[in-house]
Amino acid sequence: MKFGICNEIFKEWEDIERTIHFVKKTGYDGLEIAPFTLSKYVTDIPDSTRKNIVKYAREADLDILGIHWVLVGPDGMYLTHPDRAVRDRTAQYLVDLAHFCGDVGGKVMIFGSPKQRNVMEGVTYQQAFDSAVEVFEKALPTFEERGVTICMEPLAPSETNFCKSAAETVTLIERIAHPNFRLLLDTKAMTDEPEGRPATIRKHAKHLAHYHANDSNLEGPGFGEVDFEPIFQALKDVNYQGYVSVEVFIFDPGPEAIAEKSLRYMRQFV
Repeated sequence: MKFGICNEIFKEWEDIERTIHFVKKTGYDGLEIAPFTLSKYVTDIPDSTRKNIVKYAREADLDILGIHWVLVGPDGMYLTHPDRAVRDRTAQYLVDLAHFCGDVGGKVMIFGSPKQRNVMEGVTYQQAFDSAVEVFEKALPTFEERGVTICMEPLAPSETNFCKSAAETVTLIERIAHPNFRLLLDTKAMTDEPEGRPATIRKHAKHLAHYHANDSNLEGPGFGEVDFEPIFQALKDVNYQGYVSVEVFIFDPGPEAIAEKSLRYMRQFV
């Protein structure tokens, strides 16, 4: 297992080079980038910025492991929208995201985006499901070309009404049946999983490509009451070889404290 961290906690630094070197110095293996921290639209991130990210990461010997929060920022994107024009625009934006991810050396793109995937009023779940399949299938050839895997994230029922459990998400993954479309599991999002986090990890291990570490209190691992020992044991039991990436939603402790304490806490279990 390798450890990564998401870059939005460093957004106020406004300096991706500083972020990359701090993350490496702290002891992480990789950085996960939220495109909105660089521009509202991923298409507006210039080639110079993309090349600099690669340069800084190479200098620091740090992986740019992928991207997340991908539909935060741009207007008019919706995975399950009944209007074909909206779905086509969303599919094209996923293609644009695949190119950005590939350009900076990333290998995974996390798809959470609850507000852009919710089943809309007047739309059945099956209709929304079919729309999602259509959008992802249009974009997947580019993801395969760029060597990037879409990791679909189950979110709790309090956040979304589409793919609101690991089981529902795996149904979508198995329907699409593409090697570049796999599963992300997230500690916070698994709070409502009926079998609990370790059992959920073991049950869906064959689809698992990425893991987000956080606490149910929206802070980092080690900042709340979630015991990560059985989580890491489950990951070891299934021979998980991917990244465990810190993603938090409350930034009050500050980026340095979040990064340092989270990593120190997780390392005791591996």
